[in-house]
Amino acid sequence: MSTLPTTLPDWLALLESRHAETHIDMGLDRVRLVKERMALQFDCPVIMVAGTNGKGSTCAMLESILLHAGYRVGLYIKPHFLDFNERARINGDMAPDEALVASFEVVEAQRGDIDLTYFEFTTLAIMHLISKAGVDVAILEVGLGGRLDAVNVVDADVAIVTSIDIDHQDYLGDTREQIGFEKAGIFRPGKAAICSDPLPPQTLIDHADSIGADLWLLGRDFNYAGDKQQWAYGGRGQRRNALAYPALRGANQLLNASAALAALESLRTTLPVGAQEVRTGLALVELPGRFQVLAGQPTTVLDVAHNPHAAATLAQNLGNMGFHRFTYAVFGIMQDKDIDAVIAHMAPHVDHWCVAALPSPRSADPAALAAKLEEKRPAGAKADEFSVKVFADPGAAFADATKRAGQDDRIVVFGSFYTVAGVMAARKSSLH
Repeated sequence: MSTLPTTLPDWLALLESRHAETHIDMGLDRVRLVKERMALQFDCPVIMVAGTNGKGSTCAMLESILLHAGYRVGLYIKPHFLDFNERARINGDMAPDEALVASFEVVEAQRGDIDLTYFEFTTLAIMHLISKAGVDVAILEVGLGGRLDAVNVVDADVAIVTSIDIDHQDYLGDTREQIGFEKAGIFRPGKAAICSDPLPPQTLIDHADSIGADLWLLGRDFNYAGDKQQWAYGGRGQRRNALAYPALRGANQLLNASAALAALESLRTTLPVGAQEVRTGLALVELPGRFQVLAGQPTTVLDVAHNPHAAATLAQNLGNMGFHRFTYAVFGIMQDKDIDAVIAHMAPHVDHWCVAALPSPRSADPAALAAKLEEKRPAGAKADEFSVKVFADPGAAFADATKRAGQDDRIVVFGSFYTVAGVMAARKSSLH
C-alpha cells in the first residue's frame, strides 16, 4: 500500500484523483458498512437538515442560537467557499487541519476494499470528527436529496426539510412529488419531522405517516407572523414573541427561522433555549453567500442561487432593495441546471451581464450563455444601458463589473457556489 498523505491538501487531492471519473452511486450500503466498521455514533441529539434551498441558512440559525444558549455545537455544512475546513465547525470554529486528517485516517483504515466517493469519504470523516468532539448537539446538512445521501446513514432525532423544488433531476426525479419523497427519506419513526415548505408534496406527508414520524407542518403545527419591526413564532406548545428579524437577509428567511424554532421546540426538554438566546442568535447569525450584501459602494450582493426557486427569491430580494441606476451581474452556472428559468427570473433586474466560465467540467459554456442573454436585450437599448461580456473566470468578470459600475449601481454575483467562491477568492487576493 502506498504511503498515505500527511496534510489536508494532499488528502483532498488524493480523494479527488481517486474519483475523477466516478459517477454517483446512489446506494448507501457501502457507506453504512464503513460507518459500522468505524463504530460511528453520536452521543447527543442530531438535527438533520435537507431541502432544495434554505438548508445552509437553517443550519446557521440553529448553530447561532444554540451557541448563544451555551451549548457545544458541531456543524457539518457544505460546500465550502475558500477552505475545506469550512465544512466542519466545532463550537463556531472551523475544524483544524490536524483533526480532519486524523478523521480521514480513520475512514481510510476502516474502508478496506470498499470504494467511497469524495463526498462519502469526507462526510464519514467529518461526522466522525464531530462525534468525537464532545458536543451537546450535532447539526448535519444533507447534500443531494435525502434518502440516499451519505449523511442519512445516521438517525436524526429531528429532521427538517426546508423547501422542495426542481433541482438535480437526473438523480432525484423531475417532479416535486418525486423530490419530496427523496427528501422525506431523512425522517425517522417516532422522531420529529419538520417541513417548512408552505405547499409540501403529498409524497412527503404520506411517507412521514407510513413510517410513524412525528410530522410538523407549517401552518398546521407551527407558524409565524410579523410586521416591519419584529416577528413571532407559534408552535404546538410554545410561543416566541418580539423576535428580531434574522441577520440573514431575504424573503424566505422567516420560513427557515420558523423551521429552526420548531426543531428547538421539539427538543426543548433536552436542549432548553431561552427567549433572549433566540433573539441574540437570530440577530447575530452569519452565513456567506446567501444574499450577502458587502460593505461599501457600489452595493455588491453575493448569492449562491443556482436553481429557479432560488433565482426567484433572489429577484424578489433585489426588487425590495432601494434604487440603483444599473445592475451588473457576475453570472456563471452549471450546464445541468434549468438555465432558461434562472435567467427568466433574473433578466428583469440586470442591465449588464459579466458571464464567467467556472472551474468545473460541468460549467455551462459562457459563449452559449451570452447568446441566451443577448436575446433579453431590450429594444433600442444603447451600449451603456445593456451589455453582455464573457470572461474566463468569476474573478475576471467581477473585476470588469467593479471597473464599470458607478457609486449608484450595484453588482450581484450569482449562479453557483463556484461563482461566489471565485469572487470571494479574487477579493481576498486583492486585499493582500
